[in-house]
Amino acid sequence: MRTYRELFRAPEFTPLFLATTAQTAGSTVGGLALGTLVHSATGSPLLSALAMFGPSLAQVVGATTLLSAADRLPPRAALTVLPAVTALGTAVTAVPGLPVWAVFAVLFGLGPLAALGGGVRGGLLHETLTADGYLLGRSVLNMCVGTMQICGFAAGAALLTVLSPRGTLLTAAALYALAAAVARAGLSRRAPRAAGRPSVAETWRDNALLWSSARRRRVYLALWVPNGLVVGCEALFVAYAPRHAGLLYAAGAFGMLTGDVLVGRFVPARLRRRLGAPLRLLLACPYLLLALHPPVPLAAAAVALASVGFAASLLLQERLLELTPDGLRGHALGLHTSGMLTAQGLAAALAGTLAQFTSPATAMGAMAAASVVVTLLLAPGLAAREHGADAVAGRSPAAAAEPRNAGRHADGAGRDGSRRERRGGIG
Repeated sequence: MRTYRELFRAPEFTPLFLATTAQTAGSTVGGLALGTLVHSATGSPLLSALAMFGPSLAQVVGATTLLSAADRLPPRAALTVLPAVTALGTAVTAVPGLPVWAVFAVLFGLGPLAALGGGVRGGLLHETLTADGYLLGRSVLNMCVGTMQICGFAAGAALLTVLSPRGTLLTAAALYALAAAVARAGLSRRAPRAAGRPSVAETWRDNALLWSSARRRRVYLALWVPNGLVVGCEALFVAYAPRHAGLLYAAGAFGMLTGDVLVGRFVPARLRRRLGAPLRLLLACPYLLLALHPPVPLAAAAVALASVGFAASLLLQERLLELTPDGLRGHALGLHTSGMLTAQGLAAALAGTLAQFTSPATAMGAMAAASVVVTLLLAPGLAAREHGADAVAGRSPAAAAEPRNAGRHADGAGRDGSRRERRGGIG
């Protein structure tokens, strides 16, 4: 599967794409509205950053309690209920007079559900596409995210002017409800990919199994830390340029879209692993310029260029799936997404704290420099030549290729689980 036409002919990819589109639009519009609402009420760079990215911190709760359900729930039911609950929670944050602490309580309550949703969505994508189509499908969903962020931030800025932050939050709630409706109508019923009942204990066992491999640990750290530190820079856009935050977010989304198109569709397989570290460096280095507080057009150009580097996650997710047995792939992708978003939330809190005591520009420069340092430290281990299949929790390479649990597929056919994935981000 090498063309977009073939991809959209794959069963269920189109409704998954449309549901992801609506959910991303809701997240983008709602996040900008919440950041603006909290900043207007408090004047705090820290609280406005946490309003947009802080709920990601709660993903760690989902990663440690709910992720075993990612491969053990019927995908259609999960992808219908989860955005419906998010729609309700978003509508609650729009209630007039709701205290800021109550807004954060709702947001942090929704975070664990987002962790589960990311795992279910990633596992379903891998299940519905052929082995050679996953990277292309993941890149298209990321392109969808980039496009919806460009449109969503622009539309969000306009809605804030016309409807106010609370009216914009209600619009976001409607978009989440639309995502739930599309998933319910467009996806077919499928049995869970793995047998057994989800539980907190099972989640911990699977997390320990995934983390037991040194090679997977390096991949996870490269997925989480450099990316998260740069998102800490993004969390300060409202405080950095209150009148032009929408432009900076749109520029970042445009850069991410460009990177996903180039890497997902045009970069040949033989070059992919060589591009990982350079792309992660590109992700951080342009933000060093923002520490000098350049004019807004130059700052937007730097943000767009840096965001091309987010495509590094495509390559790392592809490697993660190569190192993970089939019965754990949904869980592995959910752990990636929730870990990445948790890192982003921690980085947003750290960046907001630095900005509180220095300035948004200084904090951006510090976060970008830290991302560069982490990328350089991880690069030798990731670049080392790897031989054979990775052993899973002490098992032999041959055993590692087999699912830990015998997954069940609705079509009755097993899937070749040898490859693919990206972004965490579509949480």
